[in-house]
Amino acid sequence: MGLTSDRGRAPCSRLGIGGGTGTFPEGIRGCEEKMCFKSPLGALCAPHRYSLYARTRLGFLFYKRQVKKARERFPHGHSVSQPMGFHGVKIVPIPVLSNNYSYLVIDTDSGRAAVVDPSDPLAVQAAIEEEGVVLEAILCTHKHWDHSGGNAALLQQHSSCKVYGSAVDAIPELTHPVGDREKLSVGCLTFEALATPGHTVGHMAFVLDAGPFGGPPCLFSGDLLFLAGCGRLFEGSPETMLASLDAAVGLGEDTLLWPGHEYALECLSFARLLELDNPALEQKLLWATQQRQEKRSTCPSTLGEERTYNPFLRTHRRELHEALGLQRGSGEHHDAFRARVLREVRRRKDLYKAT
Repeated sequence: MGLTSDRGRAPCSRLGIGGGTGTFPEGIRGCEEKMCFKSPLGALCAPHRYSLYARTRLGFLFYKRQVKKARERFPHGHSVSQPMGFHGVKIVPIPVLSNNYSYLVIDTDSGRAAVVDPSDPLAVQAAIEEEGVVLEAILCTHKHWDHSGGNAALLQQHSSCKVYGSAVDAIPELTHPVGDREKLSVGCLTFEALATPGHTVGHMAFVLDAGPFGGPPCLFSGDLLFLAGCGRLFEGSPETMLASLDAAVGLGEDTLLWPGHEYALECLSFARLLELDNPALEQKLLWATQQRQEKRSTCPSTLGEERTYNPFLRTHRRELHEALGLQRGSGEHHDAFRARVLREVRRRKDLYKAT
């Protein structure tokens, strides 16, 4: 059976859960795709709403509604993106939902491919057909529906496809659990799984070793790391997230960052409030503004770039400490202080609303 749209399916309004004239229950109504609550009241309700989204059928129904709305609003995707190629490798960003990215990673010699976080199975299938490749693997960074919601539909279309991800993150249709630093192959491509808990307890990033093809490492970061930002701490502590970010940065400055969302303008605008005299930040914000005015993707960046302007990777910087009004306590361990800095940056970002 081929992939089809939602047309012809029974409306969710029969359940009183969206679609038609129905509405979502109070706990989930009005929350945005990534549970981005911008007020103290919203933050207070966040744990309840998040639990509904991540752990119940309501979350899946909400996701389906968001997919339908995004297809209507962005029939050609929310951004204009360009494939990137090395000798024997092609990376195709697929803009899906209102700001997500899936990625089709292709071994061009064999025509075999993996997809990272197939949010919208129709968009992913269209890319597979356009490229004329065989889908061998789904690499799922975490369980949230806007990253895993297309797993089941793609497996129906590609029955021999494998689904990789963390065993502790309740990923839909998981067939091949992988652990930290475990490697997997798709054609001649080698990926390494990197355990990066914090956003969820089992969040996992995937690193493509592009060295044999003359390219730098490629980090598919899901909701761990964005351009100038990082994911919310739904299921982890600042200490946990700090360790995960440090692990990612350890991949090297030339590593290409392929994030799960197009959040560049909002994250850079927020970062600018913390560092008013950062030339690298000013330059990146100007560039991103120009890109987004033309609806162009801002992906990828490099980890080296991110270290110059991403506040979540600058918890060791004195200028950030001063901007936050934080001082390291007497006898306080360096990493404990950095985690405290990250906590404060995250708190402010959670309340930030771009104007």
